[in-house]
Amino acid sequence: MEFKNILENNVPQGHSAEEILAMAMKMQRSMSLYESGIKEICTKLEILQREAQVQSIHNPIESIKSRVKNIFSVIEKLNRKGFEVSMESVEKNLYDVAGVRVICPYIDDIYVVAERIRRQDDLRVLIEKDYIKYPKANGYRSFHMVVEVPVFLSDSKRYVRVEIQLRTIAVDFWASLEHQIRYKMESQIPGEI
Repeated sequence: MEFKNILENNVPQGHSAEEILAMAMKMQRSMSLYESGIKEICTKLEILQREAQVQSIHNPIESIKSRVKNIFSVIEKLNRKGFEVSMESVEKNLYDVAGVRVICPYIDDIYVVAERIRRQDDLRVLIEKDYIKYPKANGYRSFHMVVEVPVFLSDSKRYVRVEIQLRTIAVDFWASLEHQIRYKMESQIPGEI
């Protein structure tokens, strides 16, 4: 049922649900690039994490989580922002299809990890947003980076955008609960909350 609702509620003007389904299937095959980009970033972070463990120094990385956006979420976002629904449009206009969240024990660790990411000579840092020094109005505090990472295919090399969010354990806990309350349970929340 959810699949049908997604299609019905997110069909851009001039497209049928069948056309969107065909586009989604084609785009899904291309999404493997984003999965590969995540694996590249996660491997780099896991190496940094292991290095700290082996050297018996403070480990600035508590945990690493990752996700590739659901294809229908991608289509919904393209539609909402008024972009063409195509893989070319995804690659041109969206920065958060692939996401890696790095959970750090302390705020100082976030800056240590960000610097170590910057020093990776095969990554291109495209965007940095420091919501620690400049918190969002709702109090959200983390550090976001958008990087391009090379993915080596059998016949070529492709650069893939990956959004990296660095946050503390406390902020991760708070942000996860807020996200569930705001987006997952909105209809069930009493008005006073």
